[in-house]
Amino acid sequence: MKILTISFLILFFYSAPLAADLCKTPCGIASELKYNDPYTLLSPKNLLKDYPSKDSFGNVQAVIEVPAGRTEKWEVDKEDGNLKWNFKKGKPRVLKYIGYPGNYGMVPRTLLPKELGGDGDPLDIILLGPPLNRGDVVSAKLMGVLKLLDNREQDDKLIAVQFNSPLKKSNSLKELDEQFPGIKEILEQWFANYKGNGKMKSNGFGNLEEAEKILKEASEQFEKAESKK
Repeated sequence: MKILTISFLILFFYSAPLAADLCKTPCGIASELKYNDPYTLLSPKNLLKDYPSKDSFGNVQAVIEVPAGRTEKWEVDKEDGNLKWNFKKGKPRVLKYIGYPGNYGMVPRTLLPKELGGDGDPLDIILLGPPLNRGDVVSAKLMGVLKLLDNREQDDKLIAVQFNSPLKKSNSLKELDEQFPGIKEILEQWFANYKGNGKMKSNGFGNLEEAEKILKEASEQFEKAESKK
């Protein structure tokens, strides 16, 4: 397992895309999004509110905030629904780690409220498959959930497989582990360590049923919060 993890780290270190400040023109950005400034991408639709959490076929939907392999931490703004580069200590945030091991983003119209142990943000999701564009809104096959704690706050990461990936033949995390060994361990190692040693705690994985329950509860919490506005 140590050999597998080290091999993965080396692969992503050398294959990750160039940093955003090296892009002289928009690169890896959804076609409908436009730069308002170097740190803000304007969307014609509210990326948090104007898309459902599931498509008409019952597949989970995701807004891609960080394409696979990248390290620039962008997020959907909860106030206006645009994409913004997250700032930390007055500087645009770039992970001090290797790039994301999948396309990372959020599920629209979801909420993990702080009063229920969440972080007050939309539900996070990682899509396994080829790199997508920042700002893409895509459907994927939900597989399960990685259960994490970030400073004692619930910070679950839904795990889904893209339909343009060979991984789509798996129908559960158990099948994914059998057919594509090592992926679960890579995800758990990455999320447990990308913020630094000891800052994130993994409570293991949940199956599809548990993931669907978390998604349903987060969707209901969002609608409840919206009804109070």
